[in-house]
Amino acid sequence: MYKEKTVGVVVPAYNEERLIGRTIETIPDFVDKIVIVDDGSTDRTAQIVQEYQQQQPERIILIRHETNQGVGGAIASGYIWCRDADLDMAAVMAGDAQMDPQDLPALLDPVAAAEVDYTKGNRLISGEAWKKIPKLRYLGNAVLTLLTKIASGYWHVADSQSGYTVINKRALRAINWYSMYKGYGQPNDLLVRLNIHNMRVRDVEIKPIYGIGEKSGIHPLAIIPRLSLLIIKLFVYRMWQKYIIRDFHPLVFFYLLAFSLIFISIPLTIRLIWVTIEKHNVPPINALALIFILIMGVQSLFFAMWFDMSYNQDLK
Repeated sequence: MYKEKTVGVVVPAYNEERLIGRTIETIPDFVDKIVIVDDGSTDRTAQIVQEYQQQQPERIILIRHETNQGVGGAIASGYIWCRDADLDMAAVMAGDAQMDPQDLPALLDPVAAAEVDYTKGNRLISGEAWKKIPKLRYLGNAVLTLLTKIASGYWHVADSQSGYTVINKRALRAINWYSMYKGYGQPNDLLVRLNIHNMRVRDVEIKPIYGIGEKSGIHPLAIIPRLSLLIIKLFVYRMWQKYIIRDFHPLVFFYLLAFSLIFISIPLTIRLIWVTIEKHNVPPINALALIFILIMGVQSLFFAMWFDMSYNQDLK
């Protein structure tokens, strides 16, 4: 237990035979349950976990997926187990030993004190991440963080793809884990769902760990377009669920106006450029109309964002 709260650590693992043992060995003693989800591994990951399980049968739980579901699917299975076991808090630590166990108390403290419902690690606060994280991954993370701020409504959080997290019992029970996105976009999906339920979220500084033998299957340049599409869908889902179904808010009108005006400005800009090229003379009224539409669109977008920030300012 940690500060009189039961703690479970969910470890999603896919082909982690090289580092899963190190991950288990470094998890602090105060953790009550280690829930390892073998996500259809084709190596010796499950066998290694079973060897450790024989030494700690009550503490180590092994869940096996017959087929690979993705990191989000593995985390969801672990969360469901922790929820059904009625644990007070559930942390997530990857099976590749990239999450420093010494950072776990800092993530647990705000949740244990009932200050927030969810904490997530932020590797960017100290500035060390720029030196340690591969540059393409860092820049990809930065792009996704900006998009996730807009989509999730948590404007105060960064490092959106960080998977080192702690969630409390209240949030575990509120979220529908069976509909959770199963791929790499799981952190983005979860933040949106937490915001819909008005859960308090806080960033906690953690140390980035790289170069210990881990292998990443993530290609930032390839994944950004796919995740960007997911984040757009999540944004629309949050607007509908939070600001229309649950509590109608005028910021919806501002977002609709902004996107409509910006969309209208695209063909007008193309036509203006074509006229300029063909006739070498642009009617002033056309240029003024386009400028007016663009200014109104951008202003409406900023007003909508400001309303969203104000509405969610207490969720931290």
